[in-house]
Amino acid sequence: ETYAMKISAKIKPTSKNDEIKKIGDTHFEIRVKARAQDGKANCAAIKALAAYFKIPQSRIILRTGAKSKQKVFEIL
Repeated sequence: ETYAMKISAKIKPTSKNDEIKKIGDTHFEIRVKARAQDGKANCAAIKALAAYFKIPQSRIILRTGAKSKQKVFEIL
């Protein structure tokens, strides 16, 4: 049996640094240097979340908001 956690995040692309700020239990603000173009910011956000939670990137799935600043990720 696997446990999945859903988190919502507001992405701020084209930031000076990659940074994650925890706002609530399951709410985060993610700043990434990558531009919001061709999914680059989404990939950078997944990479940042993987580092934050110390898990492989393959355990993080973007569920909603691929083209939006508001996103929901599922962590397996």
